[in-house]
Amino acid sequence: MSKIKFTLFLFILLSMMASACGGAQPSPVATEAEVVKTEPAVAETEPVVAETEPSAAVGHNPDSIVRWTEDWPTYIDPAVGNDFSDSMALVNLYDSLVFPQLDGSIIPWLATEWTISPDSLIYTFKLRDDVKFHNGDQLTADDVVFTAERFLTIGQGYSYMFRTKDKDGKIISGIETVKALDDYTVEIKLVKPFAPFISVLVRMYIVNKNQVMANIDYTDTTYGEFGDYAKTWLLTNDAGSGPYMVKEMKMQESVLGEKFDGYWGGWEVGSPDFFKEFAFPGEVAIRTLMKNREEETTSETLPPEGYVVLDAIEGIDIAEWLAPHNLSIMMNTKKSPTDDVHFRKALSYIMDYSVINDDIWPSYIQSRGPVPQTIPGHDPNVFQYTRNVDKAKEELALSKYAGQENIPFTLSWCAEVPAEERVALLFQTNAAEIGVNVEIFKKPFGSMIDDAQTQETTPNGSIVYVASSYNEAGAMLKTMYHSSSQGTWENMEWISSPELDAAIDDALSTVDQKERFAKYAEIQATLVDMAPVIWLADQGMQWGYQDYLTWPIVELVSANKPVAPVMGYSHYVHDMKLDLARKAELLGK
Repeated sequence: MSKIKFTLFLFILLSMMASACGGAQPSPVATEAEVVKTEPAVAETEPVVAETEPSAAVGHNPDSIVRWTEDWPTYIDPAVGNDFSDSMALVNLYDSLVFPQLDGSIIPWLATEWTISPDSLIYTFKLRDDVKFHNGDQLTADDVVFTAERFLTIGQGYSYMFRTKDKDGKIISGIETVKALDDYTVEIKLVKPFAPFISVLVRMYIVNKNQVMANIDYTDTTYGEFGDYAKTWLLTNDAGSGPYMVKEMKMQESVLGEKFDGYWGGWEVGSPDFFKEFAFPGEVAIRTLMKNREEETTSETLPPEGYVVLDAIEGIDIAEWLAPHNLSIMMNTKKSPTDDVHFRKALSYIMDYSVINDDIWPSYIQSRGPVPQTIPGHDPNVFQYTRNVDKAKEELALSKYAGQENIPFTLSWCAEVPAEERVALLFQTNAAEIGVNVEIFKKPFGSMIDDAQTQETTPNGSIVYVASSYNEAGAMLKTMYHSSSQGTWENMEWISSPELDAAIDDALSTVDQKERFAKYAEIQATLVDMAPVIWLADQGMQWGYQDYLTWPIVELVSANKPVAPVMGYSHYVHDMKLDLARKAELLGK
C-alpha cells in the first residue's frame, strides 16, 4: 500500500484539529504524515448515543437501522479499502459486476451475462441498462472502464488481485486492457488466463465516472492529469449505485448509510432504512449498547464469555458459523531470529493449539495449513503442526540460533480483539520452554497496518485474522504469500520468493479446476515446510444480534445449510429485515 490506513487516519485527524484551531487544512492524501507511535488502550466507555441517530429523509424511519462495530479507521473508496470494516461498508454502497452469495457461489449482478474466449483471455460482459447511481446518473460501460483504470492506477486496496507487474513495470498477470464495446458491453482482456477471474470481480466496485471527475483535486498531481483521482472527496462521500448511500461519514468514528430509494434491486417490506458502522468502543460498551437496543449486531471479536453474558439478555441471540477465516501468528522471515526456517518450525511445534481451540475459543477448530478448511481448494491432507516439545527442541538445535539463551522475539496483538492477549501470553509461555523470550505489544489495528509497511518495522510475529477475498484457495495464497501484496497487513511474512510467486501465478492461470486444485495442494505443502506462519485456528465466528433482526446468514445456519460468506458480505444490509414492533416491545421493558 502506498498509503497506509493508520498514517492516513492520523493525518486526517490532525488536519481536522488544525482546521478547528484556525490553521489551513491540507489534502489528507497528498502527503505522508509522520506518525508518532503510541499504543493507546481500547476505550471501555459508552459512546455518545445521541450522535448515532440519523435524521430521516421523507419516508425513512430513523428507528429502521442496523448498527454494528468494527475495527477503525474505515475507508469507503473502492480503490483503497480492503479490510473487514472497509468491505462491510463497500458492499452496501457499491455494486460489482457479479455478486457472491452467502454459500460462496457467484451470481450475475451488474453484468447479466458474459462470454469467455477459447483462450480464456477475453471476457465480454453485458450490463444491466436500468442501473442508476446515487446522484441519478445512468451506469454504463464507460463507468466500468473508468473504475478499472482508476483502480489499477491507484494500486491500493484489492488491486493486487487484478494485476501484477514485474520490477520493470511490465504487466505479467491480470488485466491488460478494459474497453467499452458499446454503452452496455465491456470487454476485459487478460495478460494470461486467470481461472478465478469471475470470482475476483466481486472486489471491483463500480464508481460513477462523472461524479469522480467532478470532485478531483487538481492541486494534487499524484496521478497526473487525474489530480488526486478524487481520493480526498471519496474519504467521506460515495460515488456508487449500491442499496445505500453515504449520509454521513466521520473519519474518526463512523459511517452512516441511508437507503437509496432508486436502487435497481428494489426493496422489500421491513428492509432497513439505514445502516451505521462505527469504531469498536470496547467490550463493556458493546454490552451496554446491545442491552439498550442501540446496536443490532456485535462485532465478531468479543471474548467468548462476552457472548455468554449477552445470550442471557432477553431479545439477544448468538449466531455461530465456521468462517473462511484463519487466525495466525505471521512471522517476519527477513528479521532475526524468524529468518531461520528451523527456528520457525520450532515455534510451530511448541505452540499449544489445544488451549486456543478448547479453552480460549471453543467454537474454533485448529487450522490445517495456510488455507481455511471451508474454502474450495483446501488440501485436507496437508501436514498439521501439533504441540511436540521434543520436535521443537530438535528443530531449534538445527537452527543458527542453537545454544543461545533468551532469544528475543517481538509479538504484536490487535487491541480491538481482547482475547488475542490470551493467545499472546500462551505463546510467550510456550516459547519460553525452548529459551525464546517473547516481548508482547498491544497495538490498535491501524498501528499494525502501519508496521506492516516495511520489513524493518514488521515485528517477528503478528497475531492476525485473515479472510478470503473470494471463495477459493488461490485467494488466500495470493493475498498472504505472494510478493505483490507485501507491505500490507495481510502479508507480514516477507517471503519474497520468485519460485513461490511463480507457482501461485501458475496455479491461478490453470483453467482446469482439478489440475488447479492439485497445484494449490503443492503450494500448501511447500508453505507448511517453510513455516512462515503459525496457523492457529479457523475462526468459528460468533455474533450477538437482536432477535428483531432477520439476518439471512443466520437463517441459513439455522437451517443447517452451508455458508461461506466472502469478507464483508455477511453484513449486506439490503437483504436484512427489521421487526420494529418487536424492537419497541423490548425497549418498553
